[in-house]
Amino acid sequence: MSSPSLPGLRWGILATGGIAHSFTSDLRTAGRDVRAVGSRTADSAERFAAQFDIGHAHGSYDALLADDDVDIVYIATPHPLHAENAIAALEHGKHVLVEKPFTLTGDEAERVRAAAEHHGLLAMEAMWTRYLPHMTRIRSLVRSGALGEVRTLEADHTQSISTDPAHRLNALELGGGALLDLGIYPISFSWDVFGAPTSTVARGRLGDTGADTEVATIATYASGAIASTLSSSRAAGPNRAAVVGTDAFIEIDKVWYAASDFRLIGSDGAVREEFRSEIDGRGMQFQALAAEQIIAEGRRDSDILPIAETVAIMRQLDDIRGQLGVRYPQEG
Repeated sequence: MSSPSLPGLRWGILATGGIAHSFTSDLRTAGRDVRAVGSRTADSAERFAAQFDIGHAHGSYDALLADDDVDIVYIATPHPLHAENAIAALEHGKHVLVEKPFTLTGDEAERVRAAAEHHGLLAMEAMWTRYLPHMTRIRSLVRSGALGEVRTLEADHTQSISTDPAHRLNALELGGGALLDLGIYPISFSWDVFGAPTSTVARGRLGDTGADTEVATIATYASGAIASTLSSSRAAGPNRAAVVGTDAFIEIDKVWYAASDFRLIGSDGAVREEFRSEIDGRGMQFQALAAEQIIAEGRRDSDILPIAETVAIMRQLDDIRGQLGVRYPQEG
């Protein structure tokens, strides 16, 4: 799938971990202008710059943010640093695409939103799944009434990840837990289909460090619809999703939150549509292309994932953590 012709923005990459590598690789696949990278050390920035043919390598985040050749910054630090880094970038006049979860808490998300509004800049959550072609088609089918009345959604995100207490998914000081890293995907998907829930009930299991390792949620909506989500950092499951209506349902293949195939199946069992995902790279470029388009059009918010919705999702995650008894040291 070719990328649209857009007036290019000059990207800066803040941090050089695994997600930054994946995102930057897809930016290059899409032919975008990656101008600079910043890391906590010059060596790390230089290695990253050499790998992706980036002209400016900065040995600090501040130096990256001061780079006049950068228009928009991708924030790829651990969750507890997202708000601080995003606000600093906005104060330097840079648009920001912030890796999910957008922040650690709803209050932090609100502060980033306020900073973006104050400076007249785009602050967008890098929930890349929302921007993938199969999700664009699913949104269209749901909203067209192709499923009839949509009544339920089921989605899981389960992986087998390290049990090392120092691993970031297990360390509370790093924003650890299955919910913010994994559970946010199906929860964001439920918002995409149903909007804001009227209630959420959560149950889970905590590991030895106090971070959540399994989380199940049931959310209800004003229409009476129900969404069921499951996340786990200790056991890998099917990672499929379904949206069920009175006339048809959508069945998304493994791994549903990445570029995936799906089928629209009628209540009689007949396949009405089969969608095949054919993209270049992993698919993280679509969110970047959307950000560039928004800015080129003079807008400062995403219609696919508005920042007000990002803040509301973070507050729902706060509520779920409260039900589980998970509290981060940064919350006091």
